[in-house]
Amino acid sequence: MSLSKNIARLAVTAGLTAALSFGGVMAPVTMAFAAEGDNTITITQNANNGATKFKAYQIFKADVLDKDGKKVVSNVSWASDEAEDAVLGVLKGESVPGISDASTAQEVADYLSKTIADTTATTVVEKDNLLNKIALAVEKAVPPTGEAFDAGAAFTATNKGYYLFMTDAASIGAKDNYADKKQTGTSPIFAVVGGSAVEVAEKTDIPTVEKKVMDDKSNSNWADKADSQMGQNVEYQLTGTVAKNVDTFDTYYYQFHDELSAGLTANQASVEVKVDGAKIDPDKYAVSYDQENGNNLLTVTFDDLKSSGATVTPNSKIVVTYTAKLDPAKAKKVVVGGEGNENTVKLIYSNNPGHDGKGESVPDTVRDYTYALKLVKEDSADSDVKLSGVKFTIQATGADEGTGIQYVQEDGSFGDTAYEFTTDDKGEISVKGLDAGTYTVKETHTLDGYNTLSDFTFTITATGLDQNEGANALQVTTSKNGSDLVATPSFDSGTVTLTVQNKKGSGLPLTGLNGVTFTWIAGGAVLCIGVAHLIRSRKQAEESEQE
Repeated sequence: MSLSKNIARLAVTAGLTAALSFGGVMAPVTMAFAAEGDNTITITQNANNGATKFKAYQIFKADVLDKDGKKVVSNVSWASDEAEDAVLGVLKGESVPGISDASTAQEVADYLSKTIADTTATTVVEKDNLLNKIALAVEKAVPPTGEAFDAGAAFTATNKGYYLFMTDAASIGAKDNYADKKQTGTSPIFAVVGGSAVEVAEKTDIPTVEKKVMDDKSNSNWADKADSQMGQNVEYQLTGTVAKNVDTFDTYYYQFHDELSAGLTANQASVEVKVDGAKIDPDKYAVSYDQENGNNLLTVTFDDLKSSGATVTPNSKIVVTYTAKLDPAKAKKVVVGGEGNENTVKLIYSNNPGHDGKGESVPDTVRDYTYALKLVKEDSADSDVKLSGVKFTIQATGADEGTGIQYVQEDGSFGDTAYEFTTDDKGEISVKGLDAGTYTVKETHTLDGYNTLSDFTFTITATGLDQNEGANALQVTTSKNGSDLVATPSFDSGTVTLTVQNKKGSGLPLTGLNGVTFTWIAGGAVLCIGVAHLIRSRKQAEESEQE
């Protein structure tokens, strides 16, 4: 490892200098040296942060000597009247014993060296810390030394001594104008500059946010993708972190900015917030849901997260949960298949200690998928003949959410009573918003002259929901009873097409027509003969009586 890399471990540059010793006494910290870069300091940028600039403010002038791996300072004096007034003003305001308008730079340096202890290269100055108060006072009152310099570029001290380094607020951007979504300001960096080169890292990082969705399959976990039925409540989870230097902020603005796709509707009343597992009183944050002017934006806002009632630490996790549904009232805006119905969240947060700026996190996206069915009814003998006026019900007999047997309604949602779909003049019925699962199709009205179709099922199987991005794959299978033909299903852009064919009824054969006719003729002849015989018999009887 190079000497310059070892310098990055210098404890005196950690959000606050470790217990600096002045007046020729070596600081009780370790460091390494590099031959190059005399009187320079380089502040490296956190790898996840956007580019910013820093400003240097000199507090003390001093002679600086590198000795035995440590920096030794002597002949300490005020760098400027402004620096003297700023530092003494803070110390007097804190009623520090022995400090007055007449206190010398050496006396102040000795006090700081003895009082500020147990700091390391990773120490972040808390908002009520004496050195943070000094940093804000110095930044406000003392003109910066030279121009703002880029992270990663060396700052060369014209005068050796003790310096404060702060993020240049102008390099982050104006309030509510997030030119670089990854920019954020460091906590104060105090360092001795002089002699061998020094390299330190800024004391900050950007908060992150992660969005997850819960699929309705049993034993599902939070994931990046799910699929659902139209009208079904789906659970969403937002997990945010805070800046590692959150302790430096006096107040900490924090907002989840969650944009839902156009076909979704969030349940604002379902929002719940927890910090490190502890539920937060809804009075501590504001929930807003804007669906006007093409928006579909859910926000959860803390004007001051640190006043939420929870203890917020650099390792805290802020978790928001809520439900949303693919809304039948927005059916035209619901995306079928493809890339799904996207939902994207980002954080907006305080990004510079002691200032009113805000930053924006890298967004995170999840997807909710849904599918559609097109059923085509045609004559089995002539596929060009489409059958309109045929009625069907579609029953969810094995949907993912496991809510029992329910019927698909006209808008794709589930209901407890059967809805009859009727084929149009193209012989088609269409329904949008189906979840993965198994469905049973029943023909409830058959055209005259056709046989009723046997009940059959089709199953939509979604795969790839465990992948992070992109569309999922879909498989469709069918099963049926009887000999009616159900064509091999096809799948295109989230729509399952099933073609079903009906056979016409057959005329029963009429046999023995001649024999039947003959029987009727023969019977008539017998009847006539019988009547004639009866007439003759009565006539003979009458003649006998007259004789």
